[in-house]
Amino acid sequence: MDLLKPLIALLAIVNPIGVVPFFLHFTQNFSPEQRRHTMRVSATAAFLVVSISGLAGLKIIEFFGITIASFQVGGGLLLLMSAMHMLNAQQPESRPDDVSQGQQKADAGSSIAVVPLTIPLLTGPATISTMVIYAEKTKTFWQHAVLVGYGVVIGLAAYLAFLASNRIARALGQTGINVMTRLMGLILAAMAVELLADGLVKLFPVLASPFAPVAP
Repeated sequence: MDLLKPLIALLAIVNPIGVVPFFLHFTQNFSPEQRRHTMRVSATAAFLVVSISGLAGLKIIEFFGITIASFQVGGGLLLLMSAMHMLNAQQPESRPDDVSQGQQKADAGSSIAVVPLTIPLLTGPATISTMVIYAEKTKTFWQHAVLVGYGVVIGLAAYLAFLASNRIARALGQTGINVMTRLMGLILAAMAVELLADGLVKLFPVLASPFAPVAP
């Protein structure tokens, strides 16, 4: 099994740098410690998704009776909801005023780190499908260990990309972040529509040819 090509493909699909604007939006009111916590959770979640997808992704999906197409539709809906918030410039969270709110904020940071940052922005249906395809080609223990190694690289890449977001935020300022938020919200909405359309066509093939003549 070629070791380098699958890793390059995964990095291109995951594209941690492309997720940085969304990370800035979802964590813009977080404290430095809460932001670091979100980084760690998201990087760990990305590692787990890639690794588990490679080792047992297909079996898990089959166990729950879920198809990749259904996963695409669900992921597309999540992305679309996030895009609407970004286009309306709605704040994902408000700054805490007391300890209990601070705990709620930390819990929210963990939640945001998993959905939507890790799933589906970092590791969506395309990543899971790619890992399942590569897993079918693995035969030995060491080849399976390589798949886990891919997860380590993806998690590390995501963490480093998010770590650089602090410098990006300082350079842009609040106005720049607001402009970028709306722009990325539009892009995210387009990504969501693509995911939804692809998933719906797979679930309902008749949608692929809406102008086909109807039989009498």
